[in-house]
Amino acid sequence: MASHPPDRFLRLNTVLDRTGLSRATLYRKNQAGTFPKQIKIAERSCGWRESTLEEWLRNSMFYKVGD
Repeated sequence: MASHPPDRFLRLNTVLDRTGLSRATLYRKNQAGTFPKQIKIAERSCGWRESTLEEWLRNSMFYKVGD
């Protein structure tokens, strides 16, 4: 039985490095629903699920945020 590593939360700078997007483009795509939504992980910090970001990287042209 294969065990999957736990899903990690990635912070903004890591997401920008992995995607190659600028901060403004990332937030513009987020508002348009074509980039994964942030998840609040603490009082003053947010992050993105690594699995969701990987899904976006595999198919970024057709990605839409589900409800």
